[in-house]
Amino acid sequence: MDLVISDGHKGIQTAVERTFPGSSWQMCHVHFIRAVLRKIPRKYHKEIAERLKGSLNDPTQLLLYAKELAGRGFSRAADTMERFHEGLLNYQVAPVEHWKRIRSTNLLERIHKELKRRTKSIGAFPNDQSLLRLVVSILIDINEEWITGKRYLSFTSEIVTKCCIYSMIETLPIEIERKILWRK
Repeated sequence: MDLVISDGHKGIQTAVERTFPGSSWQMCHVHFIRAVLRKIPRKYHKEIAERLKGSLNDPTQLLLYAKELAGRGFSRAADTMERFHEGLLNYQVAPVEHWKRIRSTNLLERIHKELKRRTKSIGAFPNDQSLLRLVVSILIDINEEWITGKRYLSFTSEIVTKCCIYSMIETLPIEIERKILWRK
């Protein structure tokens, strides 16, 4: 595993360091912007969100903007920006055509949303195995759609494909366990 993309939870960062030595951690851009905006009054959200989006590809510009925000009295937002700025550009080790899609966790969140939608309609499952069968069949459908239909990412390397499939399978038991424990 070369790159793990997540929100800024310290537990996830620690787990990545322990579980995948040598891999880098990437802060999801969407979660980063939300984390900064949580520290700022709502009336400034639109202005600051636009500036943040414009400076996400340049760490120097991002740090300058953090200093500007600190000068305007938003030191908590500036601290958040300084804390995560080093983990914002790790996605750039991938091919340029993948950057737009892997700089956030949208891919994984979309899969989770689909799993939730399809399992929620059923309600109660008779046992864990029936839930597992449904979730695996949904993941197989998504995988087939990526291979034959619209491609979310085009893989030129078999290694990259294996890493993505491995990542999906690794998150599966956690999601199933959460579904069983937190059924709503």
